[in-house]
Order: sequence, then C-alpha cells, then structure tokens
Amino acid sequence: MIRYPFTEPARCGAGGHPLTAGLSPLARALLRRVWEEREVSRAELARELGLSRSTVTELVPALLATTLVAEAGAGVSSGGRRPILLRFQDDAFGILGVDMGATHVTVVLADLRGHVLAAQHRDHPVQDDPEGTRALIAELCEAALAAAALPRGRLLGIGVAVPSPVDPRHPERLHPLTLPAWRQEHRLGELRQRFGALVMIDNDANLGAVAEHWWGAARGIDDFTYLKLAHGVGAGHYVEGRIYRGATGVAGEAGHLSIDPRGPRCNCGNRGCLWTYVGVPHLMERVRTQRADHPTSPLHGAPLTLSALLQATLAEDPLAVRVVQEAGGHLGVAIVNLLNLFNPAAVIVGGSLARLGERVLAPIRQVIGERTFASAAMPVLLRTSELGEQSVAVGAATLVLDSLLHVPPPLRESPQLREPARRALEVAR
Repeated sequence: MIRYPFTEPARCGAGGHPLTAGLSPLARALLRRVWEEREVSRAELARELGLSRSTVTELVPALLATTLVAEAGAGVSSGGRRPILLRFQDDAFGILGVDMGATHVTVVLADLRGHVLAAQHRDHPVQDDPEGTRALIAELCEAALAAAALPRGRLLGIGVAVPSPVDPRHPERLHPLTLPAWRQEHRLGELRQRFGALVMIDNDANLGAVAEHWWGAARGIDDFTYLKLAHGVGAGHYVEGRIYRGATGVAGEAGHLSIDPRGPRCNCGNRGCLWTYVGVPHLMERVRTQRADHPTSPLHGAPLTLSALLQATLAEDPLAVRVVQEAGGHLGVAIVNLLNLFNPAAVIVGGSLARLGERVLAPIRQVIGERTFASAAMPVLLRTSELGEQSVAVGAATLVLDSLLHVPPPLRESPQLREPARRALEVAR
C-alpha cells in the first residue's frame, strides 16, 4: 500500500472537512483506498481491507454521496457477473495552494491528483507589507479559479505555506523574527470567509517536503530532508513517513544552523548561521563586493537580483559561478551536520537555487565526501526538486487533500476489521 501520511497541520477555522466529517472511519478507509487504486470493485475493497462484502456494500452509498466517487461501469469478470467499478473523481473539486514567500506569492489550483490546473505568481515585499500580501493572496486565488473556470462551490479548500515556524498549538501566530512587520498574526483565516472553504496553514519547507513525498523526488522515501533555498533557508524533515515538527513546531530551521561560531551576526542573535552565508541578501552582497574585479560579468553594474544571478550562473559567468560554488560549500557543511544527526536516505534541494541543478549540487557533494561520517554519507541521495519552484504551493494544496484522505487512528482498533485491514492501516497511518 502506498503511504500518504497525515501531516497534522494547523487549521484556521473549526470543524472537520464538510465532505468527510460525516463519514464513518470505515467509510474513510474505503475512500482512501479508492483514491489509491483510482478504479476498484467492491469485492476488491472487501478483500484488501479484510471486510465483508455486505459491509462494503452498506458503506459505498455514503462515498457516492460525496461526489468524490462514482460508479464507472463494469470491470473484468473472474467468473460470473462483471463487477461494477468505483472510480475516484480527480476533477470533482479543486484545491488552492498558496506559497507566501518572503518576497513573492505563488498560487496554484490543483485537482485531487496533484495536477496543476492554473498558476499565478507575483513578486511582492511580503515581509514588510502584511495588508498588501493578504489582498494579493486573495486576488491571485480569484485569478486561479477564473483561469480554470472552477466555481467556488467546487473548491475543496485552501492550503497556505508561510515562511515561518507554525506551532500547532497556536496556528494563528507567526514567528516575530521571520516576519516582524506582521506582529505575529497572519490573519489568513479571513480567506475562509471570502471563499467559503477550509483553510490550512503550515511552514513552507514542511510543505515542500510534503509535495516531494507525494508527487516528486522523495516518492517512496520515508526518511529524508527537503532543503528550501530561497530568500531564506528552511528544511522539512520526514522521519519514518511523517513530518517531524519538534516540541513547538520549529524543527527544520536549517537557516539558523551555526556553521562558524566566529561568523557574521545573524538576526536571530547567533553567529555564523547558514542564512548569513547562503540567504539571497547575502549572495547579493557577495556579488556586490566582488563585481569590481569582473568588469565583463553581466552582473557588473546591473541591478542585483536573484534572477540575474541564476541566469549568469547558467551562462557560466565566472563571478556568478564563484558565488554559487561558495554557497554550495557552506550548504555542504550544514548538510553534513544533518546527515550525521538524522541519517536520512535522501536530501532534496528545492527553492529558487534548485534551478541550478548540478552547479549547486556539485560543491555540496564534494564537502559531503570530505566531511561526513562514512556510514551516514554513503547511502544518501542528493537531488533537486522534481516539482520546481511550484513545489511549496503544490505541497500547500496537498495539505488539504491529505486531510480529506486521512484515516483516523482509532479505526485500527475497530472490531469490524479483521487482521489484514489492521496491518494495512498501520502501514498507511
């Protein structure tokens, strides 16, 4: 069975999802299995979950009533009457995923199989403009719905990724160091009133990890780290198939790993944090201090932007390549620490810098080979995101889908389930 773990995200608004809140735990297990199989007969569901056929027959009408499942005609007979297949309706609803970065907002509209139907992006000073950012998120959500011609009545929910730790006990709060102008309140729950849909919030790097685990470079890998490299640096850690959040939701703040105790002062109060070496503002400063020595560089005298740095690197400009290689070396030191601490099977590099592919991975690999304890380094896979710069927004949409397909843990103790179903649900939890 494929594992699609519930990520236990923070929510804005009370109550469960209106489509599944009324389903029994057994019906949710059937719904999830139909989604996994895409098309399946009642007899196959009964066999795979260890239920009686009569129990499955009694539960199916509740699934059909959600419009998430429909009867799809007759399947192949193994003898006797041909079975009527149940098909999961991937296009029954859409989900909005919002990536609220430090300097941009990206919105995708996805179907229930993770396919992007429409996307909107705009650069914006998110860190310094809370009101403008909230208005822009709503505007881009409206634009995505319009582009796909999806009525609001078919919007399943809105997932939002924020560049801040999210404490599940206080989901309405943002960390004061990451977004000080927001005064610790995101007020994104207002989207629920505007769109009439469930809103769910989580950290951006965590949601990048969710996207890669469901749809991207970490499919089938239960222990990995997703490293988001953009304006800041963050990490999402999967441990035994689940996002690891820590005691208060701040696990994964890789940007504040100290790689040099005598390094520059960080805004967190520490010295030599990874962010002070590889965050976008610091990469721009490295270019600024060196470009006088590179008069032929396209970065010489031009406005300094991340896009310009990436383009120059892809064009093999010596100045840009040097700055990126330096950053890769610093990233390698931080990743060595993560490998020795967590021993993940893979490290997935996402965010803007992931566009550089091997140009950023090569110096990381070199440092890993030189510094990592051998047994921790040898099996690790180092790769870039398969989902590109939309990965976090796709992960935000997946957050809502994950909650829809979640099978409650108490179901595993149900006396209606025989042992095969209990084992299957234990794998799927």
